[in-house]
Amino acid sequence: MSCRTVAPCWRSALLLGIGLLVAVSQPLRAQPLPAEFEAALQRAKLPRESVAVLVVDAAGGAPPRLSHRANVPLNPASVMKLVTTYAALDTLGPAFMWNTPVFVEGAVRDGTLYGNLYILGQGDPKLVVERLWLLLRRVQGLGVRRIAGDIVLDRSAFEVGPQDPSDFDGEPLRPYNAAPDALLLNFKSVVMTFVPDFAANTAQVSFEPPLAGVQMQSSVALSNAACNDYRATLKADFSDATRIGFGGAYPAACGERTWSVAYADPKSYGVRAVEGLWREMGGKLVGTVREGRVPAPGGVLPRPAFELASPSLAEVIRDINKYSNNVMAQQLFLTLSLPQRGEGQPIVPGVATQQASREFLQRWWQARIGGDDAPILDNGSGLSRHERISANALARLLQTAYRSPQMPELMASLPITGVDGTLRRARVKTAGSAHLKSGSLRDVTALAGYVHARSGKRYVLVAVVNHSHANAARPAMDALIDWATKDN
Repeated sequence: MSCRTVAPCWRSALLLGIGLLVAVSQPLRAQPLPAEFEAALQRAKLPRESVAVLVVDAAGGAPPRLSHRANVPLNPASVMKLVTTYAALDTLGPAFMWNTPVFVEGAVRDGTLYGNLYILGQGDPKLVVERLWLLLRRVQGLGVRRIAGDIVLDRSAFEVGPQDPSDFDGEPLRPYNAAPDALLLNFKSVVMTFVPDFAANTAQVSFEPPLAGVQMQSSVALSNAACNDYRATLKADFSDATRIGFGGAYPAACGERTWSVAYADPKSYGVRAVEGLWREMGGKLVGTVREGRVPAPGGVLPRPAFELASPSLAEVIRDINKYSNNVMAQQLFLTLSLPQRGEGQPIVPGVATQQASREFLQRWWQARIGGDDAPILDNGSGLSRHERISANALARLLQTAYRSPQMPELMASLPITGVDGTLRRARVKTAGSAHLKSGSLRDVTALAGYVHARSGKRYVLVAVVNHSHANAARPAMDALIDWATKDN
């Protein structure tokens, strides 16, 4: 069942929610922790009071196998993405796609558009450089090789306010710190590929996308150093937004490598990327690429020349959960409060805000999950010091999802222990036995998801550590996963 409007779903959710609430919340008295888990916590110097754990039957109807501080709200880090992604599956549906409309203003004659080209951002979280190329190629497919006016980028659908990418952790060049954007292009990042050329004793450097007005050093000297921290030995200089250069060398032993960095001036990224790629594709531009609004006489937008569709939501949440993509999660979070149009309906401009998305999710939570322990939400990605949720609340959400039609899509989006995503390196004895979302911040380590036990049963597992030594909790988490699989 998909419930874009929350209210009609409450009746069907109420009985299920009451059942799950009783199953999860009745016997939440503290229980002895598994010996191997507690021993690993002690080795990591983590007190019991820093941990919340809950292991319960995924289908509900039975007391928890393990419960410890399960009602205490804690910072879950990226595990909060479970709330955002399941709410999106439940309300938008797994086949939902983001459309990016393109409008042509004026006539096209002899390959020239005598007017402006407008690109309207609608929150697509995966408008990467390959898909931006496809969008511009479709413009050329309209017979446009030269634009006598401007290319106008409309980013008005998201209202997020000014953001400093260095605010969270002082790492402004980390792509995960990119701010959400209605027209998010390539995560506002530059992808650099280094390929050794032994004959020339250099490494050739290519950049995607090309950025208009930015000088990019195309080669760097090779060195005989070991391939350790090659990024440090390159001595890259990103301080000047109009130039990317290197003061060091690239170790030949590294072979071909790719390095993604957030562009130093994110406000100008979209303008530079669109112009750079358009010109690289052979397009000509008389005017400029600039930000602006699509003209909407009477509050309704004209019919677009075409719309570029994103991958489906079911595909997008795999990137969000398996690889813990923060900016994609924030794009999805904002999309929840962006007015959606029905098939064949005209485009009416709307604006999404974080506050509106928080309010939407609070209403959805009460209708679908219930209880008096709704999460405290910030941006829906877990990249926050303010978000809080209890293990009990997370478990009820996962139980609700397990008994819903969206269960296969949600479970398939989670990292598989010892196999892929953020848990590829998990040191568990039973690799492949669990689908779990991981979370990590300074002072936070968390896991939540589903464990397939030896008996054939499936359990919900939630474990959250909030402590200054939380980054040492991984061995304890691995021990807990192994324990949860042994139920006979």
